Amino acid sequence: MRLALPYDVRPDPGLPVPPYWEAHLTARAGAEPPGGGPFLLEAACGYWGRRGLAGDARHVLAAPGAEVLLLALLAAVDGDLVLARPCAAWQTPLAGLLGRRAHTAPTAAEGGGVPDPFALLETVRRARADGGEPRLLVLGAVDDPSGTVTAPELLHETCEAAAEAGLLIVSDETYSDTLHHHDTVLLSPAEMLPDHTVVLTDLGATLVPATVPAALARFPGTGHGTSWRDRTAGVLAALRAVLPAPVAAATAYVLGEPVDVTEHAAAANRLHARIAAAAYRAVTQAGALCRPPKAGFQLYPTVRTHDLDAAAVEEYLTAVLGRPVLGGHRFGDDPHEPRVRVDTGPLHGATETERRTALAAADPLAVPHTAARLAALTSAFAALPRSGGVGDAAGTGSRPRGA
Repeated sequence: MRLALPYDVRPDPGLPVPPYWEAHLTARAGAEPPGGGPFLLEAACGYWGRRGLAGDARHVLAAPGAEVLLLALLAAVDGDLVLARPCAAWQTPLAGLLGRRAHTAPTAAEGGGVPDPFALLETVRRARADGGEPRLLVLGAVDDPSGTVTAPELLHETCEAAAEAGLLIVSDETYSDTLHHHDTVLLSPAEMLPDHTVVLTDLGATLVPATVPAALARFPGTGHGTSWRDRTAGVLAALRAVLPAPVAAATAYVLGEPVDVTEHAAAANRLHARIAAAAYRAVTQAGALCRPPKAGFQLYPTVRTHDLDAAAVEEYLTAVLGRPVLGGHRFGDDPHEPRVRVDTGPLHGATETERRTALAAADPLAVPHTAARLAALTSAFAALPRSGGVGDAAGTGSRPRGA
């Protein structure tokens, strides 16, 4: 099979390995069962309980990465997939692996990884009229690629539209713990439609090192939720998709969120907020159009140019910056729009030492290697051929409501 995407399409958080991680990679006797052992799953329940999503271990699963977990979720339920446009680059290919169709509905003008409710209903209607069977809606209130956050009112309207269309929801909440400011309001679809929502999170964005595949899923506490969970666990068993016992032990520790873990997470979010804001200023001062990111470690600018499309801007910036910069076509966006996702984590540094320095700095913008990388980002965008404005002013490729 020819790979149509780079191997790793997730944004890079650019963080050093936390000191607590290796200290808790303790080997335990026996192998971790598919879906996770009781110690890990109880820790996962506590993690979600502190976020207002109570439950028990019978409705939770763990797996080595969100890709494997979503693939198992899809295999456990019949029907097609509905995704926001744009959406995380790793999601659409999973439907193809199972021979399922993936239907996309544009996000609202406000941003975020949640389809516009009216566009969602129209997408489902057209898909069914064309013989499709849309069954699952995958969304994320915190968006990859843009780092924007969906307003609670819009999220509620989209959840109501999903219920009206008879869709089950998979809520990707990987970046929900990476808000840049405490005044940003973020809700989960599981708070609105608890009986019809599976919550998915990849811990590599927050609590575990980014190179360690570890993800969790929380299922509804209903009969169909239990059935879905059991079928998903069966797929994980068939794939032999299990966490190594040392990784499971360390993951259980971090899910308990002791002081050393919460302090590291808080420092990481402060760093993400400062660097992302600086990167936003850099690209917009160089002439790009972009929404300010509110979470995560990515932003999604549109270049003002008539000479380049998404693939060409991707190729140019990847070569100039010496690191992957993915074009909007990777996220299901219009390939003709010169739009890219810029990961802000690499601005923290290229080595563990540089990343630790940036994380510990009172003012990370004053760290020489970080300042140099921000200057290089500004220069790279400024050197692109420019014209009058192209695309929408927000730089997301979204359509207005009612599209």
